[in-house]
Amino acid sequence: MYQAVRARLGAVVCRARAVRRDAGMVTSEYAMGIVAAVAFAVVLYKVITSGAVSRELQNIVKDALNARM
Repeated sequence: MYQAVRARLGAVVCRARAVRRDAGMVTSEYAMGIVAAVAFAVVLYKVITSGAVSRELQNIVKDALNARM
């Protein structure tokens, strides 16, 4: 009986450690993902609103609107 109780207690402690070990990992991963996404959005915004890229995008749109079908 002692071995059965010890095995069951060991399983409970092992599960509790596994839960405690992963606590907060999901939140920190989401936070890092959000920070990375915002940083990427800022860089992309700066690139698109720069003069050269803006002119090229305008030229592409003008060429598409003036295309003959």
